[in-house]
Amino acid sequence: MKPVKVYSIIVRMAAELLAKKYSLDEVDRKLGDNFWQPVDVAHINDWVLRAAAVKGEFHWHEHNDDEFFLIYRGKIVIDTENGPIELSEGEGTVIPKGVKHRPRAEERAIVLLLEPARVNTKGD
Repeated sequence: MKPVKVYSIIVRMAAELLAKKYSLDEVDRKLGDNFWQPVDVAHINDWVLRAAAVKGEFHWHEHNDDEFFLIYRGKIVIDTENGPIELSEGEGTVIPKGVKHRPRAEERAIVLLLEPARVNTKGD
């Protein structure tokens, strides 16, 4: 084999090993009732897709980066200094950096968060 061909095979094999299929239903099952404990689902460059089971209230906090919320299951309300944002399954919003907010849910919900990996998921 020519060295170039071996290199191509190694690159393709490495890409296949790194490529991963994600199941949000499986993530939901793994989260269980561990509320407000986000888990990293996938890393995308310097960003991370996180998932969290939520119920009750989280504390007021803010971040130095934008934070994207997408509701996978259930309903949540994100209280902000500008008023509440109600989100249902399939709906999302961006909380801009520096905006104080407090997510809450009356019943168990699953939230997907897309944010820079450096964001503190425990709030301030």
